[in-house]
Amino acid sequence: MATSAPERVEQEHPDGHRPRGRVDTVVFGTAAGLALVFLLYGAIDNEGFGESGGNVLGWITENFGWFFVLTSGGFVLFSAFLAATRYGNIKLGPDDSEPEFSTFSWVSMMFATGMGIGLMFYGVAEPLTHLNTPPLGLAEPGSEEAAHLAMEYTFFHWGFHPWAMYAVIGLTIAYFAYRKGSGNLISAAFRPLIGRHADGPAGKGIDILAILATLFGSATSLGLGALQITGGLANVFGKSGYGTTAAAVVIAVLTLCFVVSAVSGIDKGIKWLSNANAVAAALLVFFLFVVGPTVFILSTFTESLGGYLTHLPTMSFRTGVFGGAEWLNGWTIFYWAWWVSWTPFVGMFIARISKGRTIRQFVVFVIAIPSLVSFVWFSILGGSAFDLQLTQGKDMKALVDAGLETTLFDTLRSFPLSTVTVVLAVFLIAIFFVTGADSASIVMGMLSQNGDEEPNRGLVVFWGVATGAIAVVLLFAGGLSALQTGVIIIGFPFLMVLIGLCVSLWKSLREETFESTLRGPIRRHLREHPGERPVVEPARTEG
Repeated sequence: MATSAPERVEQEHPDGHRPRGRVDTVVFGTAAGLALVFLLYGAIDNEGFGESGGNVLGWITENFGWFFVLTSGGFVLFSAFLAATRYGNIKLGPDDSEPEFSTFSWVSMMFATGMGIGLMFYGVAEPLTHLNTPPLGLAEPGSEEAAHLAMEYTFFHWGFHPWAMYAVIGLTIAYFAYRKGSGNLISAAFRPLIGRHADGPAGKGIDILAILATLFGSATSLGLGALQITGGLANVFGKSGYGTTAAAVVIAVLTLCFVVSAVSGIDKGIKWLSNANAVAAALLVFFLFVVGPTVFILSTFTESLGGYLTHLPTMSFRTGVFGGAEWLNGWTIFYWAWWVSWTPFVGMFIARISKGRTIRQFVVFVIAIPSLVSFVWFSILGGSAFDLQLTQGKDMKALVDAGLETTLFDTLRSFPLSTVTVVLAVFLIAIFFVTGADSASIVMGMLSQNGDEEPNRGLVVFWGVATGAIAVVLLFAGGLSALQTGVIIIGFPFLMVLIGLCVSLWKSLREETFESTLRGPIRRHLREHPGERPVVEPARTEG
């Protein structure tokens, strides 16, 4: 007798999961085909591509900006709730499992993957931009109030909210992969909601969307990194700039580097690069902290942290409906969409390295620690730039107007050993570039191969090259604005996936804790009445 599709899947794979180690031709073929269409469109008609993207972007931000704002705040609250309640004691794996990586390597890898290039690109550029063009027009440019707003909104964009987005997806994937044995697929985490459909067209659609989001999110970062590297090289060699073609060459060279790193695996290439990143970044900011305005930096950190925590609720739910919508769309909504587009690969990567941690450990280390490091980072880099403008009277606004990609290097030139620090900064950007991109390539390979933790090297190479190619197309289609447009467009649909993951995790955690409350009385009954089978009454329902 003929069987239905779901029944055939279950007969071939008794656990109901997709077979690992085998390339999912539907997921890979569809995602690769869509990526190829995008590449051809962008390469053949740059102008039309840019115009179409701008129209879609305008529609999304005008009609759904509030949705980005509301859901991002919800992820923070949901993560905090899980950590603060009894759910925080649950391990991401069997109860006797132990972490695979040391805490330092664990935090270094998640941080380098989750924020790397962005911190280098915006470390000076964002605070200075907000100082001279205050958020939402709430202060006079260059004023003391503008300085407060600038640092608070910078903390806001790089603090709890983005890391909460990474936390909810990483936590969900790790929970279902290592505690429930569902596999390292985003679609697998939807099994409590959609059942066997997680292995059918619906689940495959989720994984295809995750690949595309990863592709666009990482391509945006590569584009930003390439622009800044060319700006840094121009600064080192005393040139005015190298242009988009030079940025494309940088992308090609570093794409080769991160493909080599990615095929070497997480235990070798990515782990080593992440640790090197952490040390080099610490050296850069510590040097600037010592030779720069140390007291000013400490005061900036203290006051900005207090302002951020105080105004966090207001900033979290501001939509610009009463003014300032254009600023919010260009900054906050762009960031939220960028973080959302990064969540598939950052979340899957963090899940991959977090087996054996408890939910409470996971939430605290994934949200609080990286956020604190980001606050210190921006206080040192941004605070040093603020001191140059507010105290020493340097025209930092002119540096911002000259290009965001060069503001870091121009700021470093105002301090001792500038040639060394500029070269170190270029090196850091390159290593962050490689670390983030090779992590993304591995995750796209995992998604294309049914969640296999060691995907086929050919898949990893393919997705690495595709990421670099899309970054080049976006740069030639309009530079920074095209990068922002692409990431918001792909981030919007994936936001729905994040919401579904939260619901699925909540449902499964409640079921697990309910079962654990039953097991206690059952064990006591067996001890008191050996050999007698306990009777458990069904839960009562109303209605």
